[in-house]
Amino acid sequence: MARYTGPVCKLCRREGMKLFLKGSRCVGEKCAFERRSYPPGERGRGRIKASEYSKQLREKQKIKRTYGLLEKQFRGYYKKAAKQKGITGENLLRLLEIRFDDIIYRAGFAFSRPEARQLVRHGHFTINGRKVNIPSYRLKEGDVFGLAPKGNAKARVQESLSYTAKGEVPEWLDVDPKTMTGKVRELPDREQISMPFDEQLVVELYSK
Repeated sequence: MARYTGPVCKLCRREGMKLFLKGSRCVGEKCAFERRSYPPGERGRGRIKASEYSKQLREKQKIKRTYGLLEKQFRGYYKKAAKQKGITGENLLRLLEIRFDDIIYRAGFAFSRPEARQLVRHGHFTINGRKVNIPSYRLKEGDVFGLAPKGNAKARVQESLSYTAKGEVPEWLDVDPKTMTGKVRELPDREQISMPFDEQLVVELYSK
């Protein structure tokens, strides 16, 4: 599967916000965004007047890079969101939030979404007692997920959970750190998705 393999800290600087692509490094002193919050490149510190299209494009890139998707994948999610009832932008974020790798990250089982994706691909987690190694698998309300009994990622998951502060796990998820299991209590609405995105700009971009 194709994926971005370049320097991820540059992505944070380009989008003007922390995308938390390097896990614990992003909250430490070594965070590149904290030291150089301006965009990369020789013109990074210059003031550039952003056009309406530029704002829409940057918002799309911000969401796409946060969830670790390539353009074709992201466009596919947008088409699915547009076919669903309700507000397209909110549908889009909900589809991204209920991906298996994102839920593993949200539950505190991994330091970052890239790490959660890798753990899922290696078969370290189950859904309803069945091992699933597809990061894009979409969970439903009532689904139970957890660490596979014969997996060797227990120490890593425990370390990640120890860094997860109380209140960081979204309210639409139930997580038991002792058993390293969780449950999708309900599908999230926009107010429960604590991401500083303006998804309407993405809708406007794809509606042209």
